[in-house]
Amino acid sequence: MSETTVSEANNGSNSQPSSISEVTIRLAGNSQDGIQSIGGFLARLAGRSEREVMTMMTIPSTISGGASIFQVRLGSGEVLSPGDKADVLFAFYQHSYDNHVKNLAKGGILVYDSDHVEPDEEWLTKYRHIGIAISSLTVEAIGGTARDKGKNIYALGLIGRMFSLNTEKLERLINERFSGKGESVVKTAMDAFQAGYRYQSGDLFNLFRLARGGDERSNQVVMSGNEAIGYGLIAAGVRFGAGYPITPWSDIMELLRRELPKYGGSFIQCEDEIASVSMAIGASYGGRVAVTGSSGPGISLKAEAVGWAVMAEMPLVVIDIQRGGPSTGLPTDVEQSDLNIACYGGHGDSPRVVLAASDVEDCFYTAIEAVNIARKYSVPVFVLSDQAIATRIEAFNEPDLKTICKDIELDLSPVSSHKPYDLSSGDGLSGHRAPGTRIEDGRYPVVTGLEHDESGHPSGDAVNHIAMTKKRRNKLKTLADELPTPEICGPDSGDVLLVGWGSTKGPLHEAVDQLTKEGYTLSSMHIKHINPLPTRLEDILPRFKSVFIVEMNDGGVYGYGQLAGIMRARYADARIKGINKTAARRWKVSEIIERVKARLEEETVAA
Repeated sequence: MSETTVSEANNGSNSQPSSISEVTIRLAGNSQDGIQSIGGFLARLAGRSEREVMTMMTIPSTISGGASIFQVRLGSGEVLSPGDKADVLFAFYQHSYDNHVKNLAKGGILVYDSDHVEPDEEWLTKYRHIGIAISSLTVEAIGGTARDKGKNIYALGLIGRMFSLNTEKLERLINERFSGKGESVVKTAMDAFQAGYRYQSGDLFNLFRLARGGDERSNQVVMSGNEAIGYGLIAAGVRFGAGYPITPWSDIMELLRRELPKYGGSFIQCEDEIASVSMAIGASYGGRVAVTGSSGPGISLKAEAVGWAVMAEMPLVVIDIQRGGPSTGLPTDVEQSDLNIACYGGHGDSPRVVLAASDVEDCFYTAIEAVNIARKYSVPVFVLSDQAIATRIEAFNEPDLKTICKDIELDLSPVSSHKPYDLSSGDGLSGHRAPGTRIEDGRYPVVTGLEHDESGHPSGDAVNHIAMTKKRRNKLKTLADELPTPEICGPDSGDVLLVGWGSTKGPLHEAVDQLTKEGYTLSSMHIKHINPLPTRLEDILPRFKSVFIVEMNDGGVYGYGQLAGIMRARYADARIKGINKTAARRWKVSEIIERVKARLEEETVAA
C-alpha cells in the first residue's frame, strides 16, 4: 500500500484504502454539538497508537453558545502544529460550510450534513463533496430527540470508517467517557457510533489508512495544556491552591480541586482574585509552595498582593493562561499580551521570575520547574501559557513519575537562630522557617510588606533599603547564571534569527523548515525563561544580521512587541525587530512564512 497525501489519494481511483502519513481534520458546528468530544476521542486514539497528534479549537465566549471548531492533526512523524488548512472538513450547518470551506487544502474532502447544508456551486468543482443526512440518521439510530447529543458520536463513526481507525480502541474510549453517566447513556453513544461506522457509502468506505509512525508507544499520555500544568504542580509537591473562576484558567482550578484531596491537599475557590492570591501566599508562608492562577483580568487584581510576596520574599506560583485583552477583552481567544504585566506588574522594584510554556508536554515540566524555583529562591514565579495551549490536546511520553514526584514534608526542626532576610550571602538567597519552628535564641522573625531588616522588622533606614533591594534583585541574577542557553534550530550564525516564546514554538520551527527548503538561510530560537533572561543569550544574538521576534501581541508605538521590547532594553540592539499579530488566532505556518518574506524584502530595500 503506497503512502501518499490526502489530496493525491482523493484524486486516485484505488479500490483499497490509501496509506497516508498525516491528515488534518476540521470539525465545524456549534459548541452544543459536542464538536470538542469528537476531536478529543481522535486525539486520545492517536495517543494510544503510534501516531503524533496536535489539536486546535475555538469556542464562543457567550453563555448561549455559538459557532465552534475543533481541528486535529494526526501524523506518523513529528507534528509541530495543528495544521494550517484542513484535508477533511466536517460541516454540520450552513454557516459551518460557508465559513470554513475556504480553509480546505487543495484536493480536500468536504463531508456535510445534508439535513442542514446546501452546497455552493462555486465549491462543488474545487472540492470533493460527500453529503450525509447526519442529523436524521442519528435520530433513526438512537431514536427520540437526542440527535443534538448523539450526532457528534455518529460523525465519529463516519470518521472511523473513512480512515480505517481502530474501532475497538474507539469504543473503549467512548465507554470510558460515558460510563459514569449510566449504562443507557453508554448504549446510546455506542449505537450512534456503530450506526455511523456502518453507514453504507462507496464515497466514504475505507478511503484512507494512517501509516504507523514506528515503534509501538504504549507509554504515551494524552492531555491538554491545562491538565498538564495541573498534574505538573501536583507532581512537584504542591498541596494547596486558591483561585477564582475565569476562562481559560478554570480547567486547572477544577482539576486541582478534584485531585489535590487525593494527595492530602486542598484547593479553595475564593470570593475574588485578591482573596485567592492572599490565601495562597499565606499557605506558602505556612511552609509549602502554594499556587494561584487566573487570566489577564485576574492577574491585574492580584498585582498588589504579588508585590507583597516579593517584599516578604514568599515562594509562590502564579499561573497566567493568557487571553485577548485588555479588560475582559476576548475571553476565549488567544493572545500573548500579558508578558509585561507578568514581568513588571505592580509598583516599585518588584523582581519576579517569569517562565513561558511552549507546548502541552512543556506545560507539565514548566510547572515543576516553577515550583522548584519558587522554593529555592523564595520568590513569586509566573507561568505563562495561553488559550491555544490550554485547550490543545497532545500526546507525549509518560513522565518518569517515580523520579519526578515529590511529597514535600513540613520541616519544623528547631534552629539556633534564624534571619529570613539574611544579607550575608552575595547571591541574595535566603528562606523562611515555617511558623511553629522553635528558634532557640528566642529571636523570632516577622513578615511584613514594609521594608524590613534581616529579621523582618520594619525599617526605614536608607542604607538598609538599598541592601534589601539589591538582595531581591541578586536572586534573579543568580538564577540567570544557572539557566540553560536556548537551543538554536538551524545554523548557529547567519542572516536571520527568528525568536519565539510560548505557543509560537511549533509553527515557528515548521516555518523555518519550509523556508530553508525554499533556499532561505535562517535559524530559530525559542525562549522559555523570560525574566530573567539566560545570561549566555547575549552571545547568540550578535552572530545574526537580523533578529525577528514572532509573538501574538501588538507592535506598539515603536513597532515591536512585548518580548522584543524586553530584549531591546536588555541588549540595546536595534537589529531586534517584531513580527506581531493581534488577530486573536494562533500563528499559522503560512502566515509566519509570508511575514518573514515581507520583512526580508523590507530589509533588502532599506539596505
